[in-house]
Amino acid sequence: MVKIIGCSDVDEKICAAAGRISTQKGTTLEIFDRSQDRDKNSNLISKVTSSGHTSTVEHIFVNLAFDNVSVVVEQFMIEFRLASFTVKSRRYVDFSNSGFYEPAIKNAKLKKRFNDHVSGLFDLYGKLVEEGVPMEDARFVLPYCFFSNFFCSLNGRELINVLRAMLFGRGSQISEIRSIGFELLEQAKSIAPGVFGKFEDQYKKYSDKADLSFLGTSYKKEQNEANVEILSYTPNAEMLISKAELIAQTGMSSEEAETTAAENCEKIIRAVVDTDRPRSLESASYTIRFNNVSLATLTHFSRHRIQTLVLPDISDTDRRRYVLPKSVKNSPLRKEYEEAFDATAKLYEELKAQGETESETVYCLLAGNLIDIISVMNGRELQLFMKLRSCNRAQWEINALAVELLSKLRKISPSLFSFYGPSCYSTGICPEGRLTCGKIAEVKEKFKSL
Repeated sequence: MVKIIGCSDVDEKICAAAGRISTQKGTTLEIFDRSQDRDKNSNLISKVTSSGHTSTVEHIFVNLAFDNVSVVVEQFMIEFRLASFTVKSRRYVDFSNSGFYEPAIKNAKLKKRFNDHVSGLFDLYGKLVEEGVPMEDARFVLPYCFFSNFFCSLNGRELINVLRAMLFGRGSQISEIRSIGFELLEQAKSIAPGVFGKFEDQYKKYSDKADLSFLGTSYKKEQNEANVEILSYTPNAEMLISKAELIAQTGMSSEEAETTAAENCEKIIRAVVDTDRPRSLESASYTIRFNNVSLATLTHFSRHRIQTLVLPDISDTDRRRYVLPKSVKNSPLRKEYEEAFDATAKLYEELKAQGETESETVYCLLAGNLIDIISVMNGRELQLFMKLRSCNRAQWEINALAVELLSKLRKISPSLFSFYGPSCYSTGICPEGRLTCGKIAEVKEKFKSL
Protein backbone atom coordinates (compact mmCIF):
# COMPACT_ATOMS: atom_id res chain seq x y z
CA MET A 1 0.00 0.00 0.00
CA VAL A 2 0.95 3.66 -0.28
CA LYS A 3 -0.13 6.51 1.96
CA ILE A 4 0.33 10.24 1.70
CA ILE A 5 1.64 11.00 5.19
CA GLY A 6 2.47 14.66 4.66
CA CYS A 7 1.61 17.60 2.42
CA SER A 8 2.56 21.28 2.27
CA ASP A 9 0.69 23.20 4.98
CA VAL A 10 -0.55 25.67 2.41
CA ASP A 11 -1.77 22.89 0.04
CA GLU A 12 -3.16 24.30 -3.24
CA LYS A 13 -3.07 27.91 -2.05
CA ILE A 14 0.57 28.29 -3.08
CA CYS A 15 -0.11 26.73 -6.51
CA ALA A 16 -3.02 29.11 -7.10
CA ALA A 17 -1.00 32.12 -5.93
CA ALA A 18 1.81 31.07 -8.30
CA GLY A 19 -0.74 30.87 -11.11
CA ARG A 20 -1.91 34.43 -10.39
CA ILE A 21 1.39 36.21 -9.76
CA SER A 22 2.39 36.59 -13.41
CA THR A 23 -0.87 38.33 -14.37
CA GLN A 24 -2.04 40.17 -11.25
CA LYS A 25 -0.87 43.23 -9.36
CA GLY A 26 0.49 43.01 -5.84
CA THR A 27 3.33 41.48 -3.89
CA THR A 28 3.73 37.76 -3.31
CA LEU A 29 2.18 38.01 0.15
CA GLU A 30 -0.75 40.12 -1.05
CA ILE A 31 -1.52 37.64 -3.82
CA PHE A 32 -1.17 34.70 -1.44
CA ASP A 33 -3.60 36.36 0.99
CA ARG A 34 -6.11 36.63 -1.86
CA SER A 35 -5.68 32.94 -2.71
CA GLN A 36 -7.57 31.37 0.20
CA ASP A 37 -10.78 30.21 -1.50
CA ARG A 38 -10.45 26.44 -2.07
CA ASP A 39 -12.99 26.21 -4.91
CA LYS A 40 -11.63 29.21 -6.80
CA ASN A 41 -8.12 27.89 -6.37
CA SER A 42 -9.07 24.46 -7.71
CA ASN A 43 -10.78 25.96 -10.76
CA LEU A 44 -7.79 28.18 -11.53
CA ILE A 45 -5.26 25.37 -11.16
CA SER A 46 -7.34 23.06 -13.34
CA LYS A 47 -7.46 25.70 -16.11
CA VAL A 48 -3.75 26.47 -15.89
CA THR A 49 -2.61 22.84 -15.92
CA SER A 50 -5.03 21.83 -18.69
CA SER A 51 -3.25 24.31 -20.95
CA GLY A 52 0.07 22.60 -20.24
CA HIS A 53 1.45 25.03 -17.65
CA THR A 54 2.29 22.61 -14.84
CA SER A 55 5.27 24.42 -13.33
CA THR A 56 2.99 26.07 -10.73
CA VAL A 57 2.19 22.60 -9.37
CA GLU A 58 5.82 22.19 -8.28
CA HIS A 59 5.05 24.38 -5.26
CA ILE A 60 2.98 21.70 -3.55
CA PHE A 61 5.06 18.99 -1.86
CA VAL A 62 3.98 15.57 -0.59
CA ASN A 63 5.54 12.81 1.50
CA LEU A 64 4.69 9.19 0.73
CA ALA A 65 5.12 6.00 2.75
CA PHE A 66 5.26 2.77 0.73
CA ASP A 67 4.40 -0.07 3.07
CA ASN A 68 5.07 -3.72 2.16
CA VAL A 69 5.19 -3.26 -1.61
CA SER A 70 7.30 -5.48 -3.84
CA VAL A 71 10.82 -4.45 -4.78
CA VAL A 72 9.47 -4.21 -8.36
CA VAL A 73 7.50 -1.17 -7.16
CA GLU A 74 10.58 0.20 -5.42
CA GLN A 75 12.71 -0.04 -8.56
CA PHE A 76 9.94 1.58 -10.61
CA MET A 77 9.74 4.48 -8.18
CA ILE A 78 13.42 5.23 -7.63
CA GLU A 79 13.89 5.84 -11.34
CA PHE A 80 12.04 9.16 -10.89
CA ARG A 81 14.99 11.51 -10.49
CA LEU A 82 13.14 14.52 -9.08
CA ALA A 83 11.97 12.63 -6.01
CA SER A 84 13.80 11.82 -2.78
CA PHE A 85 13.96 8.30 -1.36
CA THR A 86 15.08 6.51 1.77
CA VAL A 87 14.96 2.73 1.48
CA LYS A 88 15.53 -0.05 4.01
CA SER A 89 19.03 -1.33 3.23
CA ARG A 90 19.50 -4.93 2.12
CA ARG A 91 23.20 -4.63 2.97
CA TYR A 92 22.57 -4.28 6.69
CA VAL A 93 19.02 -5.46 7.43
CA ASP A 94 18.09 -9.16 7.59
CA PHE A 95 15.23 -9.82 5.14
CA SER A 96 14.55 -13.44 6.16
CA ASN A 97 11.06 -12.58 7.41
CA SER A 98 10.19 -9.65 5.16
CA GLY A 99 7.31 -11.43 3.42
CA PHE A 100 6.44 -11.16 -0.26
CA TYR A 101 3.83 -10.00 -2.75
CA GLU A 102 1.76 -12.79 -4.30
CA PRO A 103 1.00 -12.12 -7.99
CA ALA A 104 -2.41 -13.19 -9.29
CA ILE A 105 -1.26 -16.36 -11.08
CA LYS A 106 -4.35 -17.91 -12.67
CA ASN A 107 -3.21 -21.54 -12.64
CA ALA A 108 -3.70 -22.84 -9.08
CA LYS A 109 -0.91 -25.43 -9.29
CA LEU A 110 1.55 -22.89 -10.67
CA LYS A 111 0.53 -20.39 -7.99
CA LYS A 112 1.32 -22.94 -5.28
CA ARG A 113 4.62 -23.78 -6.97
CA PHE A 114 5.49 -20.09 -7.13
CA ASN A 115 4.73 -19.54 -3.44
CA ASP A 116 6.62 -22.68 -2.39
CA HIS A 117 9.59 -21.67 -4.56
CA VAL A 118 9.69 -18.16 -3.09
CA SER A 119 9.49 -19.55 0.46
CA GLY A 120 12.43 -21.80 -0.41
CA LEU A 121 14.42 -18.78 -1.62
CA PHE A 122 13.89 -17.05 1.73
CA ASP A 123 15.03 -20.22 3.48
CA LEU A 124 18.17 -20.27 1.33
CA TYR A 125 18.80 -16.60 2.13
CA GLY A 126 18.63 -17.42 5.84
CA LYS A 127 20.98 -20.38 5.40
CA LEU A 128 23.50 -18.25 3.53
CA VAL A 129 23.48 -15.65 6.31
CA GLU A 130 23.89 -18.37 8.94
CA GLU A 131 26.79 -19.81 6.92
CA GLY A 132 28.56 -16.46 7.23
CA VAL A 133 27.82 -15.07 3.78
CA PRO A 134 27.44 -11.27 4.12
CA MET A 135 23.85 -10.05 3.84
CA GLU A 136 24.83 -7.90 0.85
CA ASP A 137 25.70 -11.16 -0.99
CA ALA A 138 22.96 -13.36 0.45
CA ARG A 139 20.41 -10.84 -0.88
CA PHE A 140 21.20 -11.96 -4.44
CA VAL A 141 18.80 -14.90 -3.99
CA LEU A 142 15.94 -12.70 -2.79
CA PRO A 143 13.05 -12.87 -5.28
CA TYR A 144 11.76 -9.64 -6.80
CA CYS A 145 8.45 -10.08 -5.04
CA PHE A 146 9.92 -9.56 -1.56
CA PHE A 147 8.45 -6.69 0.42
CA SER A 148 10.17 -3.33 0.49
CA ASN A 149 9.39 -0.35 2.72
CA PHE A 150 10.52 3.15 1.86
CA PHE A 151 9.75 6.85 2.09
CA CYS A 152 9.43 9.10 -0.94
CA SER A 153 9.05 12.89 -1.11
CA LEU A 154 8.29 14.82 -4.27
CA ASN A 155 6.54 17.89 -5.65
CA GLY A 156 3.17 17.88 -7.36
CA ARG A 157 4.54 17.98 -10.88
CA GLU A 158 6.71 14.92 -10.34
CA LEU A 159 3.76 13.18 -8.69
CA ILE A 160 1.82 13.78 -11.91
CA ASN A 161 4.65 12.10 -13.83
CA VAL A 162 4.64 9.16 -11.41
CA LEU A 163 0.89 8.67 -11.71
CA ARG A 164 0.94 8.95 -15.50
CA ALA A 165 3.59 6.23 -15.70
CA MET A 166 1.71 4.08 -13.16
CA LEU A 167 -1.68 4.32 -14.84
CA PHE A 168 -0.95 4.86 -18.54
CA GLY A 169 2.75 4.10 -19.07
CA ARG A 170 5.23 1.32 -18.38
CA GLY A 171 3.88 0.70 -14.87
CA SER A 172 0.36 0.05 -16.11
CA GLN A 173 1.45 -3.37 -17.42
CA ILE A 174 1.99 -4.57 -13.84
CA SER A 175 -1.22 -4.87 -11.83
CA GLU A 176 0.46 -4.16 -8.48
CA ILE A 177 1.85 -0.85 -9.73
CA ARG A 178 -1.39 0.09 -11.44
CA SER A 179 -3.39 -0.69 -8.29
CA ILE A 180 -1.04 1.45 -6.18
CA GLY A 181 -1.39 4.21 -8.77
CA PHE A 182 -5.19 4.32 -8.34
CA GLU A 183 -4.79 4.21 -4.55
CA LEU A 184 -2.37 7.13 -4.67
CA LEU A 185 -4.50 9.13 -7.11
CA GLU A 186 -7.57 8.96 -4.88
CA GLN A 187 -5.58 10.33 -1.95
CA ALA A 188 -4.06 13.05 -4.11
CA LYS A 189 -7.51 14.13 -5.34
CA SER A 190 -8.73 14.68 -1.80
CA ILE A 191 -5.67 16.77 -0.93
CA ALA A 192 -5.33 18.75 -4.15
CA PRO A 193 -8.53 18.54 -6.26
CA GLY A 194 -7.41 21.33 -8.57
CA VAL A 195 -4.24 19.46 -9.49
CA PHE A 196 -5.57 15.91 -9.63
CA GLY A 197 -9.37 16.21 -9.88
CA LYS A 198 -9.50 15.72 -13.67
CA PHE A 199 -6.36 13.62 -13.87
CA GLU A 200 -7.73 10.79 -16.03
CA ASP A 201 -9.00 13.23 -18.67
CA GLN A 202 -5.95 15.49 -18.69
CA TYR A 203 -3.13 12.96 -18.73
CA LYS A 204 -4.37 9.67 -20.21
CA LYS A 205 -2.44 10.25 -23.44
CA TYR A 206 1.01 9.07 -22.45
CA SER A 207 3.88 7.15 -24.02
CA ASP A 208 7.12 6.42 -22.18
CA LYS A 209 8.62 3.70 -24.36
CA ALA A 210 9.92 3.98 -27.92
CA ASP A 211 8.24 1.65 -30.42
CA LEU A 212 11.03 -0.40 -32.01
CA SER A 213 8.77 -3.08 -33.47
CA PHE A 214 10.02 -2.12 -36.95
CA LEU A 215 13.27 -3.93 -36.09
CA GLY A 216 11.42 -7.23 -35.98
CA THR A 217 13.29 -10.08 -34.31
CA SER A 218 16.37 -10.12 -36.55
CA TYR A 219 18.65 -8.78 -33.81
CA LYS A 220 19.98 -10.86 -30.94
CA LYS A 221 21.09 -10.05 -27.44
CA GLU A 222 24.74 -10.72 -26.77
CA GLN A 223 26.62 -10.86 -23.50
CA ASN A 224 29.41 -8.30 -23.34
CA GLU A 225 32.79 -9.26 -21.96
CA ALA A 226 33.85 -5.74 -21.00
CA ASN A 227 32.26 -4.57 -17.75
CA VAL A 228 32.70 -0.87 -18.57
CA GLU A 229 32.52 0.77 -21.99
CA ILE A 230 32.85 4.52 -22.56
CA LEU A 231 30.55 5.06 -25.55
CA SER A 232 31.23 8.77 -26.01
CA TYR A 233 32.85 11.67 -24.18
CA THR A 234 33.65 15.37 -24.47
CA PRO A 235 36.99 15.71 -26.24
CA ASN A 236 39.59 18.02 -24.65
CA ALA A 237 37.50 18.10 -21.48
CA GLU A 238 40.25 19.68 -19.38
CA MET A 239 40.60 22.61 -21.75
CA LEU A 240 36.86 23.13 -21.97
CA ILE A 241 36.46 23.11 -18.18
CA SER A 242 39.40 25.47 -17.73
CA LYS A 243 38.08 27.90 -20.35
CA ALA A 244 34.60 27.86 -18.80
CA GLU A 245 36.04 28.68 -15.37
CA LEU A 246 38.25 31.45 -16.73
CA ILE A 247 35.44 33.10 -18.67
CA ALA A 248 33.06 32.87 -15.69
CA GLN A 249 35.52 34.40 -13.24
CA THR A 250 37.40 36.91 -15.40
CA GLY A 251 35.20 37.70 -18.39
CA MET A 252 38.22 37.37 -20.69
CA SER A 253 37.67 36.66 -24.39
CA SER A 254 37.37 33.09 -25.62
CA GLU A 255 40.68 33.43 -27.46
CA GLU A 256 42.51 34.68 -24.37
CA ALA A 257 40.86 31.97 -22.25
CA GLU A 258 42.15 29.39 -24.74
CA THR A 259 45.72 30.62 -24.37
CA THR A 260 45.57 31.01 -20.61
CA ALA A 261 43.97 27.59 -20.16
CA ALA A 262 46.65 25.93 -22.30
CA GLU A 263 49.36 27.40 -20.07
CA ASN A 264 47.67 26.69 -16.72
CA CYS A 265 45.28 23.82 -17.38
CA GLU A 266 46.24 21.47 -14.57
CA LYS A 267 46.37 24.23 -11.96
CA ILE A 268 42.95 25.52 -13.01
CA ILE A 269 41.45 22.01 -12.90
CA ARG A 270 42.91 21.48 -9.42
CA ALA A 271 41.40 24.77 -8.26
CA VAL A 272 37.98 23.86 -9.67
CA VAL A 273 38.00 20.35 -8.20
CA ASP A 274 38.83 21.76 -4.75
CA THR A 275 35.75 24.02 -4.59
CA ASP A 276 32.38 23.10 -3.09
CA ARG A 277 30.62 24.36 -6.22
CA PRO A 278 32.62 22.99 -9.17
CA ARG A 279 30.02 24.05 -11.75
CA SER A 280 32.59 24.14 -14.59
CA LEU A 281 33.01 20.35 -14.32
CA GLU A 282 29.51 20.05 -15.75
CA SER A 283 30.89 21.24 -19.12
CA ALA A 284 32.19 17.73 -19.82
CA SER A 285 29.88 14.77 -20.42
CA TYR A 286 30.49 11.01 -20.57
CA THR A 287 28.19 8.24 -21.83
CA ILE A 288 29.04 4.94 -20.19
CA ARG A 289 27.76 1.41 -20.64
CA PHE A 290 27.97 -0.77 -17.52
CA ASN A 291 27.60 -4.47 -18.30
CA ASN A 292 26.68 -7.33 -15.99
CA VAL A 293 25.13 -5.20 -13.26
CA SER A 294 23.04 -7.12 -10.74
CA LEU A 295 19.53 -5.87 -10.01
CA ALA A 296 20.65 -5.40 -6.40
CA THR A 297 23.45 -3.08 -7.53
CA LEU A 298 21.15 -1.26 -9.94
CA THR A 299 19.57 0.43 -6.92
CA HIS A 300 22.96 1.95 -6.04
CA PHE A 301 23.23 3.44 -9.53
CA SER A 302 19.66 4.73 -9.43
CA ARG A 303 20.37 6.80 -6.33
CA HIS A 304 22.62 9.13 -8.32
CA ARG A 305 20.02 11.69 -9.32
CA ILE A 306 22.06 14.02 -11.57
CA GLN A 307 22.59 11.51 -14.34
CA THR A 308 20.65 10.09 -17.25
CA LEU A 309 20.15 6.40 -16.57
CA VAL A 310 18.87 4.37 -19.53
CA LEU A 311 17.60 1.00 -18.37
CA PRO A 312 16.17 -2.08 -20.07
CA ASP A 313 12.73 -3.33 -19.13
CA ILE A 314 13.55 -5.61 -16.20
CA SER A 315 10.80 -8.00 -17.26
CA ASP A 316 13.00 -8.91 -20.26
CA THR A 317 15.97 -9.84 -18.06
CA ASP A 318 17.78 -13.08 -18.92
CA ARG A 319 17.02 -15.17 -15.83
CA ARG A 320 20.03 -17.41 -16.50
CA ARG A 321 22.56 -14.60 -16.11
CA TYR A 322 23.48 -14.00 -12.49
CA VAL A 323 26.27 -12.89 -10.20
CA LEU A 324 28.34 -15.40 -8.23
CA PRO A 325 30.07 -13.57 -5.35
CA LYS A 326 33.38 -14.75 -3.89
CA SER A 327 31.67 -15.38 -0.57
CA VAL A 328 29.49 -18.05 -2.23
CA LYS A 329 32.06 -19.56 -4.62
CA ASN A 330 33.80 -21.44 -1.82
CA SER A 331 30.68 -21.97 0.27
CA PRO A 332 29.10 -25.42 0.75
CA LEU A 333 25.87 -23.70 -0.34
CA ARG A 334 27.18 -22.77 -3.80
CA LYS A 335 25.25 -25.57 -5.51
CA GLU A 336 21.99 -24.51 -3.84
CA TYR A 337 22.71 -20.90 -4.81
CA GLU A 338 23.16 -21.83 -8.49
CA GLU A 339 20.15 -24.14 -8.46
CA ALA A 340 18.01 -21.29 -7.12
CA PHE A 341 18.65 -19.25 -10.27
CA ASP A 342 18.13 -22.24 -12.54
CA ALA A 343 14.83 -23.14 -10.86
CA THR A 344 13.62 -19.52 -11.01
CA ALA A 345 14.39 -19.37 -14.75
CA LYS A 346 12.49 -22.61 -15.35
CA LEU A 347 9.49 -21.40 -13.36
CA TYR A 348 9.50 -18.16 -15.38
CA GLU A 349 9.52 -20.12 -18.66
CA GLU A 350 6.68 -22.32 -17.47
CA LEU A 351 4.59 -19.35 -16.39
CA LYS A 352 5.05 -17.75 -19.82
CA ALA A 353 4.18 -21.01 -21.56
CA GLN A 354 0.93 -21.15 -19.57
CA GLY A 355 -0.05 -17.66 -20.75
CA GLU A 356 0.78 -15.66 -17.62
CA THR A 357 1.51 -12.01 -18.41
CA GLU A 358 4.24 -9.59 -17.31
CA SER A 359 2.05 -8.77 -14.31
CA GLU A 360 2.92 -12.19 -12.90
CA THR A 361 6.20 -13.21 -14.58
CA VAL A 362 8.10 -10.03 -13.57
CA TYR A 363 8.33 -11.44 -10.04
CA CYS A 364 10.32 -14.43 -11.32
CA LEU A 365 13.51 -12.44 -10.96
CA LEU A 366 16.23 -12.66 -8.35
CA ALA A 367 18.22 -9.71 -7.07
CA GLY A 368 21.37 -11.35 -8.45
CA ASN A 369 20.17 -11.43 -12.06
CA LEU A 370 22.32 -9.33 -14.40
CA ILE A 371 21.45 -6.53 -16.82
CA ASP A 372 23.34 -3.93 -18.88
CA ILE A 373 22.70 -0.23 -18.34
CA ILE A 374 23.76 3.11 -19.80
CA SER A 375 24.58 6.16 -17.72
CA VAL A 376 25.30 9.70 -18.89
CA MET A 377 27.17 11.69 -16.25
CA ASN A 378 28.87 15.05 -16.39
CA GLY A 379 32.22 15.73 -14.77
CA ARG A 380 30.67 16.99 -11.55
CA GLU A 381 28.44 13.96 -11.03
CA LEU A 382 31.37 11.68 -11.83
CA GLN A 383 33.32 13.43 -9.09
CA LEU A 384 30.59 12.55 -6.57
CA PHE A 385 30.19 9.06 -8.04
CA MET A 386 33.88 8.33 -7.54
CA LYS A 387 33.98 9.75 -4.01
CA LEU A 388 31.20 7.38 -2.98
CA ARG A 389 31.63 4.33 -5.18
CA SER A 390 35.40 3.91 -5.45
CA CYS A 391 35.53 3.98 -1.64
CA ASN A 392 36.26 0.68 0.14
CA ARG A 393 32.94 1.10 1.98
CA ALA A 394 30.96 0.90 -1.25
CA GLN A 395 29.19 -2.31 -2.28
CA TRP A 396 31.84 -4.48 -3.96
CA GLU A 397 30.19 -4.71 -7.40
CA ILE A 398 29.74 -0.99 -7.93
CA ASN A 399 33.15 -0.42 -6.36
CA ALA A 400 34.84 -2.62 -8.98
CA LEU A 401 32.92 -0.90 -11.79
CA ALA A 402 33.84 2.57 -10.46
CA VAL A 403 37.54 1.74 -10.23
CA GLU A 404 37.56 0.24 -13.73
CA LEU A 405 35.73 3.29 -15.09
CA LEU A 406 38.15 5.68 -13.40
CA SER A 407 41.10 3.83 -14.89
CA LYS A 408 39.62 4.26 -18.38
CA LEU A 409 38.67 7.89 -17.79
CA ARG A 410 42.24 8.71 -16.77
CA LYS A 411 43.44 7.52 -20.17
CA ILE A 412 41.00 9.91 -21.87
CA SER A 413 41.35 12.99 -19.64
CA PRO A 414 44.33 12.43 -17.31
CA SER A 415 44.65 16.04 -16.11
CA LEU A 416 41.06 15.94 -14.90
CA PHE A 417 40.56 12.43 -13.56
CA SER A 418 43.93 12.20 -11.82
CA PHE A 419 42.18 14.21 -9.07
CA TYR A 420 39.22 11.81 -8.87
CA GLY A 421 38.87 8.91 -6.45
CA PRO A 422 37.38 8.13 -3.02
CA SER A 423 37.00 11.01 -0.58
CA CYS A 424 40.18 10.19 1.34
CA TYR A 425 42.18 10.43 -1.91
CA SER A 426 40.48 13.45 -3.48
CA THR A 427 39.97 15.55 -0.34
CA GLY A 428 42.41 14.00 2.13
CA ILE A 429 39.59 13.32 4.60
CA CYS A 430 37.66 10.09 5.23
CA PRO A 431 33.96 10.88 5.96
CA GLU A 432 33.10 7.39 7.24
CA GLY A 433 33.93 8.00 10.92
CA ARG A 434 34.04 4.79 12.96
CA LEU A 435 33.17 2.81 9.79
CA THR A 436 36.38 3.82 8.05
CA CYS A 437 38.38 1.03 6.42
CA GLY A 438 41.47 2.33 8.25
CA LYS A 439 43.62 2.05 5.13
CA ILE A 440 43.85 5.68 4.03
CA ALA A 441 47.55 5.58 3.15
CA GLU A 442 47.09 2.37 1.16
CA VAL A 443 44.05 3.74 -0.66
CA LYS A 444 45.83 6.98 -1.53
CA GLU A 445 48.75 5.05 -3.00
CA LYS A 446 46.39 2.82 -4.99
CA PHE A 447 44.58 5.74 -6.64
CA LYS A 448 47.75 7.74 -7.15
CA SER A 449 49.13 4.95 -9.35
CA LEU A 450 45.85 3.74 -10.87
